[in-house]
Amino acid sequence: MSEQRVKRDPEGTRRRILDAAADQFSTLGLAGARVDAIASAAGTNERMLYYYFQSKEGLYVAVLEAMYAHFADQEGQLDLADLVPADAMRTLVLSIWAHLRNNPRWLSLINNENLHQGRYLERSSKLRETISPVVELVRSTLARGTATGEFREGVDPLDFYVTVVGMGYYVVSNRFTIEAFTGRNYAEQVNHESISSMHVDMLLTYLRTPAQPNAQSRESE
Repeated sequence: MSEQRVKRDPEGTRRRILDAAADQFSTLGLAGARVDAIASAAGTNERMLYYYFQSKEGLYVAVLEAMYAHFADQEGQLDLADLVPADAMRTLVLSIWAHLRNNPRWLSLINNENLHQGRYLERSSKLRETISPVVELVRSTLARGTATGEFREGVDPLDFYVTVVGMGYYVVSNRFTIEAFTGRNYAEQVNHESISSMHVDMLLTYLRTPAQPNAQSRESE
């Protein structure tokens, strides 16, 4: 690929570098990924990689930002406005879990960054801004449910979002070890659907407004 073509398509070059880097980082981690291999897979040269991202670490942060941005964009496209709050929350939760299941590179990158104790994500000035729309979607759905009396009050949107991600993340990221010690493969569709249904029911049960004491209970007080 000539430099003249690269100059005519800078955004395309940047995207190819990010995609090639995502493959390298998710497979080999930050330490194992090689800049020359990334540049070669992207059809460019190391000079262009450093031009766009300054360093291997800068590229690694950009890959993480792009993956989180893609996740937020996917969830942001959900049309929940016409759904009753419980159905809206069910749709959102299942969409988050589907994204985790369908993007194994992202899970590998998250696992790798946790090994680094999040120190590279801390460098990002965009990350919290990127994830905020998803948390806002949770918040607005909770607020609609509270307004209709369907959901309890006082549920923290960020805590709820982290709980949702934790449920979906564990089943996907630990599927191999889970199968090894239980014999059940949660990557299989029937098993995944079964545990997802259980998790959704648990979440919605928590959200529902606590039942009022019945007449007999009040009389006995």
